[in-house]
Amino acid sequence: MNMDGKILGERILNNIGQVMVGKEQTARLLFAALLAGGHVLLEDLPGTGKTKLAKTLARTVAGDFARIQFTPDLLPSDITGLNILDRQKNEFVLRKGPVFTNILLADEINRATPRTQAGLLECMEERQVTIDGETYCLGSPFFVIATQNPVETAGTFPLPEAQLDRFMMKLSMGLPSREDETFILERYMDKDPLSGLSSVLTLDELAQAEKEAEKVFVHPCIRSYIVDISAATRTGEQVIMGASPRGSLALMRCAKAYAWLEGRSYVIPDDIKILAVPVLAHRLVLGYGAGGSGSAKMLIQKLLDTLPVPTEDFAS
Repeated sequence: MNMDGKILGERILNNIGQVMVGKEQTARLLFAALLAGGHVLLEDLPGTGKTKLAKTLARTVAGDFARIQFTPDLLPSDITGLNILDRQKNEFVLRKGPVFTNILLADEINRATPRTQAGLLECMEERQVTIDGETYCLGSPFFVIATQNPVETAGTFPLPEAQLDRFMMKLSMGLPSREDETFILERYMDKDPLSGLSSVLTLDELAQAEKEAEKVFVHPCIRSYIVDISAATRTGEQVIMGASPRGSLALMRCAKAYAWLEGRSYVIPDDIKILAVPVLAHRLVLGYGAGGSGSAKMLIQKLLDTLPVPTEDFAS
């Protein structure tokens, strides 16, 4: 039986909304990335709710959840696991690391050394981990939500471009409005609403939702629009490295998932416009003096304003 993406999306957002205030669009994008089989990097100031959002999504989906607090002394084996000697059996047994889960929160990922950060690369891209020459498949789904603080750089190790490219989206929470912040104080007056939150989606339902999202139709002109956007990011004077074909694929997959959550069986240009910045901006490498991620976002937004938008019948 086919699932209704809009009804499911509302169910998920309503459940997340019991904990998070005013973050509906961020939660929608986060869930779209999960449906598209990607991973998400949450970058924002401390105290804006990054970790809380990740925990809320994990509680909403009835899967296994693990959290890693990244620190400079964290080792790759602390993430993946290692073989230890069982003296009673006189043999080595695998002690699985936190990557053997469904939803993994990599908290403050930029505080770990590059060697440890790289320990997640194989897990994120290939959904497997190799320990002492033996390969183990990870669970399905396997969804990494990493967080980092953009302003506190002392003692941190910026993620290299190769690892940034592994994240399907990079999202920012942003500070709440005065009204939302007042409501947050009211909601958390007596207790943390996360403590009483129950799941509303089983792993079987999630797998079915992923299959439904994959069926969403992408018109050839929409595919050309995606390619035009990605190609345009590679030609700017300040651009050292633009979006790769992996970025184009990520944009198409996210658009399919987003369209399905909107109740449509086809992608429209507005889906691409909404997703282009969170999917592509963190993949750009700009030259010295071009600025940081804000400039990359402005560059993509400028491309969206100037490139011609398809006008065909997108449903057929």
